[in-house]
Amino acid sequence: MKKSFNVDSTFNDMRIDRWIRNNLGNYPQGLIEKSLKSGKVKINNKKIKSSHKVKTGDTIDLFNFDFKETIVQKTIKFVPSEEVIKENEELIIDNNDDFIVLNKSSGISVQGGTKSKKNLVDIFARSEIFQDTKPFSVHRLDKDTSGVFIMAKHRQSAQLLTSLFRLRKVHKTYLAICHGELQKDSGEWNDDLTRYDNDREVVEKARTLYKVLDKNSICSLVEMKPITGRKHQLRKQLYAVGCPIYGDQKYKFSNTDKAINKNLMLHSYQIKFMINDKKYTYTALLPDYFKKLLKTKRLRFPNS
Repeated sequence: MKKSFNVDSTFNDMRIDRWIRNNLGNYPQGLIEKSLKSGKVKINNKKIKSSHKVKTGDTIDLFNFDFKETIVQKTIKFVPSEEVIKENEELIIDNNDDFIVLNKSSGISVQGGTKSKKNLVDIFARSEIFQDTKPFSVHRLDKDTSGVFIMAKHRQSAQLLTSLFRLRKVHKTYLAICHGELQKDSGEWNDDLTRYDNDREVVEKARTLYKVLDKNSICSLVEMKPITGRKHQLRKQLYAVGCPIYGDQKYKFSNTDKAINKNLMLHSYQIKFMINDKKYTYTALLPDYFKKLLKTKRLRFPNS
């Protein structure tokens, strides 16, 4: 049994193992490696390794590759209603030929997973904005974090934006309302943050510049500019200095339960970067619940 596929521009320069997962199913890496080594998967009639990158127009041939029985887990995509699509389209700050920028709502994931089905990738995949292509997420934003978020419209733009984030050429500004007063009104946090990859402990350096915009004896409004991009970096760092973010159900103290909030008070306020000497600056308005808590706690945001 032989099946053939032609690579379109959407997947140009993608590794063959990733192409297989994107187009055929969530196959285990071991099966892919074995199939490549045995010649069950060829590109332009040649045997290749899993690190080989496909090009637009390549012909991928699969020989005696049992699609149905070997698929471990088929990704179940979220199918959004027209109303959900429209709601998220209305959050768009900018829409150009290469990417869209939106003011992401709190409570929605960027990509689907085992714990969360509703996600931006599946929503915009069915939007007319991506009619002739598909959305690519180029950076992370926690499910419960609101604010500026970018999605690329094609693979070339995705690769460029991803590299800008990786090389730390995208400058991000976050706002958070946290419990208590920070000892210093400005400074830099340098921490070793621990996370777990299955059972393996991973320690990563994390750097963030911060500035207290307003505070009282109960809480603080903090502006943060992360230098590194570690998972839950800002939430962990504020927790480490004894000032967890309001609404954070993971990094919190037991005595903060009384002031529980439905929303995480962490907002991606602004993103700046440059492409071909052109400067891009995007700012996301504060959510109503964020402004309401500022007022309740008598905190003032200079730009509001």
